[in-house]
Amino acid sequence: MTTAPVLDRPTDATAAPRPRRNRTYGTSLTRGQGRSGWLFLAPFGLFYVAFLLGPTVWMIVSSFFNTSTVRTGLGSFAGFANYAEMLGRPDFWSSLWHTLQFTLYTTPPLVILAFLFAVLTNRMNRGQWFFRLAFFLPFILPSATISLIWVFIFTPATGLWASMQSLLGMTPGSGMLSSPNTAMIGVAIATVWWTLGFNFVLYLAGLQEIPRELYEAAAVDGASNWQQIKSITLPLLGRTTTLVILLQIIASLKIFDQVYLMTNGGPGISTQVSLQLITGVGFTDNRLGAASAASVLLFIVIVAIAVIRQLVERAAAKREIGA
Repeated sequence: MTTAPVLDRPTDATAAPRPRRNRTYGTSLTRGQGRSGWLFLAPFGLFYVAFLLGPTVWMIVSSFFNTSTVRTGLGSFAGFANYAEMLGRPDFWSSLWHTLQFTLYTTPPLVILAFLFAVLTNRMNRGQWFFRLAFFLPFILPSATISLIWVFIFTPATGLWASMQSLLGMTPGSGMLSSPNTAMIGVAIATVWWTLGFNFVLYLAGLQEIPRELYEAAAVDGASNWQQIKSITLPLLGRTTTLVILLQIIASLKIFDQVYLMTNGGPGISTQVSLQLITGVGFTDNRLGAASAASVLLFIVIVAIAVIRQLVERAAAKREIGA
C-alpha cells in the first residue's frame, strides 16, 4: 500500500517577506500620492493665504492703528479707539440694523420657496430640465444686470410695478425704491428673485437622493402628499436645510452690491448696510483703521449668528434623539 506524498508547507520564514513587500509598496505609494496631493493643493493654498488669510490678518492688525490710504504703513497706534468710535456712531448701529433687516426679509422666503419649488419640480416626470434652467438662470447673471432690471421694474409711473398697480386699480405711488419704508423691501424682492435658484438646486439634489421606494411604501399605506412631505421629505432633508439656512444667513449679512447699485443706501441712509458704511469710511474718508475695526465687528456678528444657529440645530437634534 502506497502512501500519498506529503507536500512541504511553506515555513514562516519563507512566507514572511511577502507581507513586508506589500506593506513597503503600499507605504511608498501612499507617500507618493500624498506628495501629489500637496502639489495639487499648493496653488489653492497660495491664493488662500495671499487673498483671504493674509488680508484678514492685516485687517485685524490695522484695526488697532490709524491706518490711512493717503500714507504708507500702519500709522500711529490707536488701541481700541477705532472700536470705541464705531460702537459710538449711530450710523454704525443703523447700518447693522439694516443688514439684519435685509437678512430677515430674504432668508425665510429663500428657504421656503426654494424647498416648495424643488418638491414640485421633483414630482414632475418630464420637463425638469426646463425648471432647473428657469430657476438657476438668474443666479448666473451679474449683480449689475439684476440691479438694472429691477430699477427699471420699480421706476415710478413707467415701470412694470406701476403698470401692475394700475391694472389692479391701485394708484401708483412714488416708487418702491423712493420711500424709506419700502426701499429695503424692494431690494429684498430683487435678491429673492436673483438667488432663489441656488437654494433650489441644493434642495433638488437632496430630494433626488431620497429613495422613491419610501414614497411608494407610504402611498401604499395611505399617506397623503402632505404626510409624505412631513414624515419623509422634511426629516431626510434636515442637513440640507441646515446648510441652506446657514449659507443664506452669511450671504445676507454680507449684502452690498444690490443696495449700492439700486439705492446707494438711500433714501437718506434708510438702506445703508454695514459693508457700505465700511466702504465709505475706508475709501471715502480714507480711514482704513476705522474701517477695519468696523469689519472686525461685523465679522464677530456673523460668526456669533452662525455659532448660535449651529447650537440651536444641535440642541434640536439631541431632543429628537432623546424623544
